[in-house]
Amino acid sequence: MSLRNVAIIAHVDHGKTTLVDQLFRQSGTFRDNQRVEERAMDSNDLEKERGITILAKPTSVEWQGTRINIVDTPGHADFGGEVERILSMVDGVILLVDSSEGAMPQTKFVTGKALALGLRPIVVVNKVDRADARIQEVLDEVFDLFVSLDATDEQLDFPVLYASGRNGYASTDMDAREGTLTPMFELIVNHVPAPKVDVDAPFSFLVTLLDRDNFLGRILTGRVNTGTLKLNQAIHALDGNGNVIETGRASKIMAFRGLERVPVEEAQAGDIISLAGLTVATVANTIADTSVSTPIKAQPIDPPTLSMRFAVNDSPMAGREGSKVTSRMIRDRLFREAESNVAIKVTESEDRDSFEVAGRGELQLGVLIETMRREGFELGISRPRVLFGTDEEGKRTEPYETVVIDVDDEFSGTVVDKMNQRKAEMTDMRPSGGGKTRITFSAPSRGLIGYHGEFLSDTRGTGIMNRLFEKYGPYKGAIEGRKNGVLISNGAGEAQGYALGPLEDRGILFVGHGEALYEGMIIGENAKTDDLEVNPMKAKQLTNFRASGGKDDAIRLTPPKKMTLEQAIAYIDDDEMVEVTPKSIRLRKRHLDPHERKRASRAKEAA
Repeated sequence: MSLRNVAIIAHVDHGKTTLVDQLFRQSGTFRDNQRVEERAMDSNDLEKERGITILAKPTSVEWQGTRINIVDTPGHADFGGEVERILSMVDGVILLVDSSEGAMPQTKFVTGKALALGLRPIVVVNKVDRADARIQEVLDEVFDLFVSLDATDEQLDFPVLYASGRNGYASTDMDAREGTLTPMFELIVNHVPAPKVDVDAPFSFLVTLLDRDNFLGRILTGRVNTGTLKLNQAIHALDGNGNVIETGRASKIMAFRGLERVPVEEAQAGDIISLAGLTVATVANTIADTSVSTPIKAQPIDPPTLSMRFAVNDSPMAGREGSKVTSRMIRDRLFREAESNVAIKVTESEDRDSFEVAGRGELQLGVLIETMRREGFELGISRPRVLFGTDEEGKRTEPYETVVIDVDDEFSGTVVDKMNQRKAEMTDMRPSGGGKTRITFSAPSRGLIGYHGEFLSDTRGTGIMNRLFEKYGPYKGAIEGRKNGVLISNGAGEAQGYALGPLEDRGILFVGHGEALYEGMIIGENAKTDDLEVNPMKAKQLTNFRASGGKDDAIRLTPPKKMTLEQAIAYIDDDEMVEVTPKSIRLRKRHLDPHERKRASRAKEAA
């Protein structure tokens, strides 16, 4: 059977996963009477909730005697570490662009990687049935994007399909509004080259993905580079320098058939497979026949730009909700994550009670924290901070991001003003139709931490912001942080409505009546710039005298402001932490004791 390996790349929300669903249905991978969840490829709980793809996943369909291995890739730059490795497994890419939004920052990021590897893309303009579609303009944007990414003449001569993934049709005719995906299958078979491989050489295979199975242990996924692998064949793993790190046997070989991993007796060069039987080998290692001593070159990965401190939860409420609370458990889990996710780096602190976790962005680290919390972990999380560098002259540098903002015209002035305060430079501003403006900035990542929530408030929820790592550039100096102080509980106990009522005049409350509090916990935002210690547990004194008029004054509290995990992490200041447990998200000061807080504040001022 002939073989094609192709990745689907696109910006988030442009319809990759929905299109793959339709490819499954029309190739007969799903029976007509088989009930399959919508967006079957997004199998992870967080992916379903957020409607985004986090993990790259291989799958395959059969079309008229050709097996097509398809890899659905993440659309967020934070998960770009996945995309870079995946592209080395395939021989072609389908670039999906929305007929209205056009080429977005993430499209640029992934497409640049694909073009640099010499892959020839098929361009699919998706959602052509949108009322605000601007198909020809979007095609021109894609062509301009390819030119700016130094595409070759061969890559610029790309075939185009016009499709609606949701309605299951694709056509070479821009005006077609019905049909099937047959033109897409035919184009993949005719345009994407078959894998150029040496079947007669000894077996070799580059690990691009790693996951775990409770029965099989570590499962390594990648493309067979050369030769044939048979079940129980002797193999060894090589690191990037050619050193043997372990030897073993191929105890299980699995190929992708639809959404399933199916055991097979042997695998041939060019196929994408999963392999079990090794206990040490990891991503970017070469697995090969024992006669092979030269490793396969792995793609370099862009460096992490942001880090957070993950600490043992030391609050007075520690251990009440989670089952995994020790530093050893947190350490094992983080190092396991870093092993399979090459875009994350973990370093242990000297006190061994906290860990610096560096990654690509707030979303990536937020997903890791949310995953751990659901697994039963309790953590103390610090404010994100960017990772600085130095240039050749020894001057300090910091990461910059390209920020593309689509916003209603009436809010554009506010957005430009706020971005200027964050030391961003506007590089482009143009009307994008429908009363909207598209503004592009080059901004230091440091200034964007915590801005997204404020941006949504400023644009009344209508603005769309897309960010992409751009470069390391000159340090921009101090950037103003949060303007307001916080209200801090001065003791432990239950919040009382009688005490919270008057505190509403001081600012915005984060807690409601009856919630358990402890000393040093942040219960609200102060309307002024300084922090204020308050007593939210004060109850009304009971007396034998009735209130005049025969009834006590009823206390009417405004519902407290409840933050999501991402909002809480973005909100806190350098001397604060987020306490994350399976059921709760609380804000607190790093030092719970007021005297320790004062000492730390004086030491910081002196420094």
